[in-house]
Order: sequence, then structure tokens, then C-alpha cells
Amino acid sequence: MKIRLLALLLVASHSVQADEGCGEVTIADMNWTSASLMANVDLFILEQGFGCKASLVPGDTTPTSTSMLEKGEPDIAPEMWTNATKKLLDQGVVDKKIRYGGASLSDGGEEGLWVPKYLVDQYPEMATIEGVIKHADLFKHPENPDVSAIYGCPAGWNCQISVTNLFRALKLEEAGFDLIDPGSSAGLSGALAKANIRKEAWFGYYWAPTAIFGRYEMVKVDFGSGIDIEEFLTCTTIDDCESPKVTMYPPSTVATIITETFASREPQITDYLNKRSFTNKEMSVLLAWMEENQADGEGAMEYFISEYPEIWRKWLTPEVADKVASAL
Repeated sequence: MKIRLLALLLVASHSVQADEGCGEVTIADMNWTSASLMANVDLFILEQGFGCKASLVPGDTTPTSTSMLEKGEPDIAPEMWTNATKKLLDQGVVDKKIRYGGASLSDGGEEGLWVPKYLVDQYPEMATIEGVIKHADLFKHPENPDVSAIYGCPAGWNCQISVTNLFRALKLEEAGFDLIDPGSSAGLSGALAKANIRKEAWFGYYWAPTAIFGRYEMVKVDFGSGIDIEEFLTCTTIDDCESPKVTMYPPSTVATIITETFASREPQITDYLNKRSFTNKEMSVLLAWMEENQADGEGAMEYFISEYPEIWRKWLTPEVADKVASAL
């Protein structure tokens, strides 16, 4: 009788565990738009597809990294721009406190000097810096008709240093360009949007993924130099570097970070987090939709899950994907 009772208790225990799915899991909801979208996507998929009891916790790059390493929470940081905390994170991997999951943004975070795609369609050589310089007269300066315009970063932004050094390295002043401080993020995006709406020439700094790149197609200008990491780190990004050389911007690695405890406990979810990835174009389109519809991360998640099954189904087994779809 005791043996039978013990067997029944074991069966009941396994049933409760099965119903509980993966148990409790915490996900960092970072304070920028793409990361909040990603966090809400993970929340929905983990709850509906894997049966987790998931919750979002506020996050930001440095405090979330530190908390995962020191306290083992949150369990998942869906979109971590790793350049700022790379040494810390790498040591955490060595110490078996965290793991790198897949690339949140498969293209990495992109920076560069850009021109509108319709310009490259008309003048294919404009995909290169030589082509831009050749057609310098098309890039009208808003205040001085005697020079051409390149839009840089607002004062105080780190990218102002790199753009200024590249302006010197590419000898753009000698080519007739003036480097414009747009004054603010709104000033920079406003100038880019205005040019696209009017189908005018525009040349300047921007980054991806962003909502504005979801609305307007832009082409990153090729300097013909490739990426020189050492030059970028020791000169391009250093204020008043004496002799800057030409280099393309290296992509910023953007990855999912998972605590080792959770990754070891939940290999199926870890497999999902290794596969869950957006291209910059996909994310830019979603960010544009969020901006146009004034949607938060949860609203954007619902739109993404309902409208883009061809993207997220690739991250999941058919069984789990069907559970997610039916939950809508």
C-alpha cells in the first residue's frame, strides 16, 4: 500500500511539474524601443509556447549586466549592446555565470554615412565616397550656397568625434563640403526625412536599426577602406586625433544574454533564444510601425506575432509555434 501511495505521489508530482512548464523566468525590458519589443516577444512566446510564468523587469545595459553577473537575475536580457560591457560579459562567460545567446540583431548595430537609395538608383557611383564627392554640388547647404552639406552628429554625442575625424580623413572639406551640426536628434532625422519626402540629395551620419530607416530606404556609403578596428578604437573615436585614417564603422555586436543557471535548466528555450534574431531592415520596419501607431512594446509584439509568422516560426519547433499562433 505504501509503495502504491508513493507511486501515486510521484505521478502527481510529475504532472504538476509538467503543468508548470518552465517555471518562473524574468526578462529585462530595456528602456529603448527595439529592446522592449523583443522583451515582449520573448514574454509571449515563453508563456504561450513553453508554459513559463514569465515577467518583465526594468533594465538598462550596465545595471542589467551587473545584476545578471552578481545576482543571477534577470534570467534573460533580450537585446544587449555588448561593446560597452564586453570585458565584463566575457569574464562572466569564463566564470560560468552567463552565456551569449544568438544575435538579437543579425546585422549588428550599424553606423555610417548614408545617402538615399533613389540617389544611388540615379547615380550608382554614389554608393561610394568617390561618387558622392563627384556629385558634391547636389548636396545643397541649407545656409551657404557656396559649399556642399554633410550632416554630422549633434554636439555632445560620441559619434560627433568619429564623424569629425572621418570628415578630415576623407578630405571632405577639400572636396567642398561643410560639416553641419544638426543640433539634436530631431534635427538630424528631420533633415533626412525632409530630403526623402522632396526626393532631394542628402548625405550624412545615421545609425540602424531606426524607425526612420523603416520609412525611407538609405544606402551606406562605401569608403573602399574596409574596417580597421585598431584605427577606429585608437584614433577615429578619439577627440583631436592627430592623423585620422579612413575606416568604415565596425558593427556593434547586439546579443541575447542568458544566465548560466537558466540556460542549463531550459535547453529548449535556450535553443529558441539562440535562433531569435531580427535583421536591421525587419526591426526598422517594426520601429516605424510603432512610431506611426504610438505603440508600446506589447502592442508591437501583438502586431509582429500576427503579421510576421514567417519570421518567428523559424525560431521554434512546429509544436511550439502552433501553440503561440493559437494563443492569438
